[in-house]
Amino acid sequence: MPEQEKPYRVYKGGRAKGKVPLQRPSTTGPTDSGAGSTQRKPRKRRLGRSITLALALVLLLGVVWLVASYWSFSRGISVANARVPAPVVAELTTQDGLLSSTPTTILVLGTDGGTQPGRGDANRSDSIMLIHTDPRKHRLAFLSIPRDLRVEIPGSGSAKINAAFQIGGPTLALRTVKSLTGLDVNHVAFVDFDRFRDLIDSVGGIDVVVPRPILANPFDCPYAAARCKTWDGWRFEKGRQHMNGQRALIYSRIRENQLDASETDLDRARRQQQVIQATADKVTSAGSALKLPFRGGNIVKPLATDLSAGQVIQLGWAYFRANTKSALHCRLGGEPGSADGQSVIFGSEDNVATVAMFTGRSAPLPPPKGLPYAPGCVIGDRRL
Repeated sequence: MPEQEKPYRVYKGGRAKGKVPLQRPSTTGPTDSGAGSTQRKPRKRRLGRSITLALALVLLLGVVWLVASYWSFSRGISVANARVPAPVVAELTTQDGLLSSTPTTILVLGTDGGTQPGRGDANRSDSIMLIHTDPRKHRLAFLSIPRDLRVEIPGSGSAKINAAFQIGGPTLALRTVKSLTGLDVNHVAFVDFDRFRDLIDSVGGIDVVVPRPILANPFDCPYAAARCKTWDGWRFEKGRQHMNGQRALIYSRIRENQLDASETDLDRARRQQQVIQATADKVTSAGSALKLPFRGGNIVKPLATDLSAGQVIQLGWAYFRANTKSALHCRLGGEPGSADGQSVIFGSEDNVATVAMFTGRSAPLPPPKGLPYAPGCVIGDRRL
């Protein structure tokens, strides 16, 4: 071949034209290279096994925690179910679908257990409230019914609504609420207030925003008799406060604010809504969930409910996903007066419209200014 047609060119340095090799030739020989590879593979395998075992252990602990939580909670719920009389269950309206995806109405009756001094003969519904959830709209609504509201009690004539519990127990109380509101009630929860504070203590207390300073009338004095004679009453400063069970129970029971003469028993109902919502917030929090295997039974001790353990979990999920900061707070109301020698509230025609607001069938409207007993609804923490 002629010299000028050579397919390569040799440089003076001796390098031939061509691509740079991607790998350097082995200088240690095939035996050394194989030994290095053999040393590295066991390390990678040991690391992979460690990660797999760690993940398996975490998964196992998670399963054990879930089973223990459900077992503890379910055992307590079974006891709570047994406390609900069969006639009450018969009055409830069954619903199709899961509580986590279906609108649900729950009647909550707070009863005075009568274990406190001076309340031995008490057997009354101290708080009457309906809670409505609409998971599809992430909506949560509360409706308080004043205990002094004069209504027709089925089979017993006109009286204060809280008398229904005294006359015919929870069954008659449920019938009266259904007759008054025209709503179907899907589930019930009866709360013993004297034991409700134990529930709050078991979850580490609750946080409540107090809208204005309060100096309550002196009831349930915590001191000796001599000091109680000069005691002014319970004090609550304005703003967010952390309350234990006793303080939360006292806050929800305040009937008179000596610093604000405009407050009525309807303000007391609003405080009860605050305490129940704050307790629900705490029970459904991540911190309480982690302690469920140890405290699941304590959470339901103050309750009597028809809800199964699975339904309570579904309801908790619906509550967790709801926008609680924009929850709707409603109340029924009317005009104050007297009947049968008692102070009562005669129901307003606007109560029908308030029920429609509560269920989401109409836009919420606050109570008119200057009418402290009027019905209405507000969104969030505004004063009713």
